[in-house]
Amino acid sequence: MAHEKIILVEDDLSVSHVIITALRAEGYDVENCKSITERDALMASSHYDLLLTDVGLGEGEGDGISSLGSVKATHPDIPIIIISAQNTLNTAVRASETGAFEYLPKPFDLDELVQVVGQALKPKNIQPIEPSMDEESLPLVGRSPAMQDVYRMIARLLKNDLSVLVLGESGTGKELVAEAIHGLGHRKSGPFIAVNMAAIPSELIEAELFGHEKGAFTGAVASASGKFEQAQGGTLFLDEIGDMPMHAQTRLLRALQSGEINRVGGKGLVKLDVRIIAATNHDFLELIEQGKFREDLYYRINVVPIELPPLRERASDIPALTNHFLKLAVTEGLPHKQISQEGMNLLCHHYWRGNVRELKNVIYRLVVTGREETLSEDAIRQILATERGEDRVESTNMEFEGHIKSIVLGLMAAPEKENLYAQALEKFEKPLLIEMMHHAHGNQIKAAKILGINRNTLRKKLNEYQIDPTQSK
Repeated sequence: MAHEKIILVEDDLSVSHVIITALRAEGYDVENCKSITERDALMASSHYDLLLTDVGLGEGEGDGISSLGSVKATHPDIPIIIISAQNTLNTAVRASETGAFEYLPKPFDLDELVQVVGQALKPKNIQPIEPSMDEESLPLVGRSPAMQDVYRMIARLLKNDLSVLVLGESGTGKELVAEAIHGLGHRKSGPFIAVNMAAIPSELIEAELFGHEKGAFTGAVASASGKFEQAQGGTLFLDEIGDMPMHAQTRLLRALQSGEINRVGGKGLVKLDVRIIAATNHDFLELIEQGKFREDLYYRINVVPIELPPLRERASDIPALTNHFLKLAVTEGLPHKQISQEGMNLLCHHYWRGNVRELKNVIYRLVVTGREETLSEDAIRQILATERGEDRVESTNMEFEGHIKSIVLGLMAAPEKENLYAQALEKFEKPLLIEMMHHAHGNQIKAAKILGINRNTLRKKLNEYQIDPTQSK
């Protein structure tokens, strides 16, 4: 059994009790305090093997991250684990900058906490990096559990040059992840060069990436550097790498293996100093099986994978994303708007085939076309219908399942988790009845027939949900 001594800084008694119980069960000696002042006094008078600290402490205490400078100055070798309910990319990065061993967003799994504590008590050589950008300038928005995992992975990549493969559907923000890794990491003073592999003609892709010498091919009237040379000292982002032709894949693999390139038609070698981040919305294993992508190149670029969730799997982030885009629109000269609660609910339950990119387009269209300062549910519904097109108005099975999943995720994110079945049924049944009554123009006999239920049952449901059928005529 372990006997290491741990100091826990946590002002929430219920949280500290759970943590202390779990760690003491593993044999650790845990001492709890509620403030930075109390922490400093305890650490000055006694030896501790690990510091476990919350970020949000009592009023007037600052936060658990800002105060870690003094801890590192007096206890440079103590491993630090940071826990926080402030689950943003900025928190994860700030935790990384302090040289913290790990950052765990609340609510966390106790088994994971115990495991991380055990790992942290093994000596690590962690070097802090320079301070990063502030919260407002961060490229990624959202606090859902799925995005917290993305933030933690990004924070782990800022001090190294490991190749990264960002996976996700179109519109999920893969380039934003690449920009965050570059802009927050040790290469941020160098260039960030992005190239869309799907947009370059096959016959020009090698010259685009590696450059060319004068006369190397028809039209090469002068020598030109490629994306690799332009990205020297920084980051090269290869978007849609799954669309790269096989002949270019072979040359790319050779460059990554050797760390050198030569221009098309050239003889001299150029030593590379570039971090590679690639992205795709393709299934790589399927491409490899079909002979469309080199397996050895796949393993070369997929050192660290980051998978971005589709927006329908992070519906709890939609309000934050919506408000972010509303503020962004104002900075671009568009009028100030806000979304009604009913409108926000509609956005949260939409399927979003185009993910975050589609949401941004919808918000901007609403800002431009909406006449009222507060955008209503009806205005949003009209824009969404136009966005889908007439051939997409009826939900497919996939879209239906996506709506249901969004509802369940939203309910699970709420503090009150009792009677989920009844809550989920109400979320689905009430809008179904409202839409059906609109479709039937208030005719209950027609609506009941379409629904396949008894008219008395329909009337009972309308009364239960306080739906006025006369409003649908």
